[in-house]
Amino acid sequence: MAAFRYKALNGDGKLVKGVLEGDSDRQIRVVLRQRHLRPVEVEAAKDTLQVGRKLPLRIFSRRLAASDLALITRQLATLVASALPLDECLSAVAEQNRKPAITSMMLEVRSKVAEGHTLAHALNQFPTAFGEMYRAMVNAGEEAGQLGPVLEQLAHYTETRQHTAQKLQMALIYPFVLIAVAVAVVAALMIFVVPELVGIFAHTKKTLPPLTVGLIWVSDFMRLYTVHCVVAIVIAAWGIQRALRPPSSRKRWHRALLKAPMLSGVLIALDSARFASTLSILMASGVPLIHALRIAGSVMNNLVLRDASLSVSKRVQEGSSLSRALSQEQFFPPMMVHMVASGESSGDLEKMLERSAANQERELEMALGTVMGLFEPAMVVFMGGLVLTIVLAILLPIFDLNTMVR
Repeated sequence: MAAFRYKALNGDGKLVKGVLEGDSDRQIRVVLRQRHLRPVEVEAAKDTLQVGRKLPLRIFSRRLAASDLALITRQLATLVASALPLDECLSAVAEQNRKPAITSMMLEVRSKVAEGHTLAHALNQFPTAFGEMYRAMVNAGEEAGQLGPVLEQLAHYTETRQHTAQKLQMALIYPFVLIAVAVAVVAALMIFVVPELVGIFAHTKKTLPPLTVGLIWVSDFMRLYTVHCVVAIVIAAWGIQRALRPPSSRKRWHRALLKAPMLSGVLIALDSARFASTLSILMASGVPLIHALRIAGSVMNNLVLRDASLSVSKRVQEGSSLSRALSQEQFFPPMMVHMVASGESSGDLEKMLERSAANQERELEMALGTVMGLFEPAMVVFMGGLVLTIVLAILLPIFDLNTMVR
């Protein structure tokens, strides 16, 4: 059976859309008529998804949102744990999802499983939706006959990552709002307020203070060239994005970020926590260490750190211990190296990696708190200084006029 996407008219003449599973489009039309719907268009969902992958704005051209992936994994883990057949579990997940694109995807996965393929093989059709780590864990779980527990681990992992991403987003909302308000206030002052206030000095023959002259020049520039500045900023952002597309350029940029004070600590804590948690869950699922190291390195965003993880993988493959290989790279935190060494000595490496990931996440929260704690007063002081400069530039000529009148 395959998934079909349909459009039909109901009794009120309204167009309804959805996804059904059947052997052919003719069968789907029959089912729609039985439901008192008049078929307008019926097409295979698989073809629609393939077209969607070519479009840059469709979901499957990139990847599933963290919230969608966490929800699907939790639903699937719960249903598999209840001892239902896998194809029925996938059908239930498809029916419970309200997004037609995800429903189509899950029905397509269900069709492959119903044909006799493994779940990991079915998920390989959507490599951008289900990452390499996800598929490797599912494959290891199926080979070991422990798909239910592995899906539970995956559900917990995806939910934890979603929670971490939400905390990062919430931490970044305030500074971005503060910057936007600051830019808007200063722009409004320079474009609308300052010209009206300094207009009273236009008919005086007295030489204006340099600060006032500079303020008038900036105000005139912003009034006359605001659109040009916006266009220039957009073009510059587009040019920077294109310049960073080659891996060599991105690597240089990532290396520069790792040298930035305060920011480097946040980036290292974020990627090392992701590396440790991914490695822990892969090893607990039965994935070999070398393969797990390669996958765990691929989930790191910073290319310099990713190269460091590849060097660790090569050293382990040559016979070195994991802790020694990690210690030879300067980017992995010392606490993580010590915990890994302790896990290797006690034979409990998976749990020590999990604790290390939790420790790195705590350090990440502390680093973010420190950065935000310094950024907020610095931004307030900067805004206060900027407004004070504008006020002084306006008041200095007024003081001069008062002196001249006396």
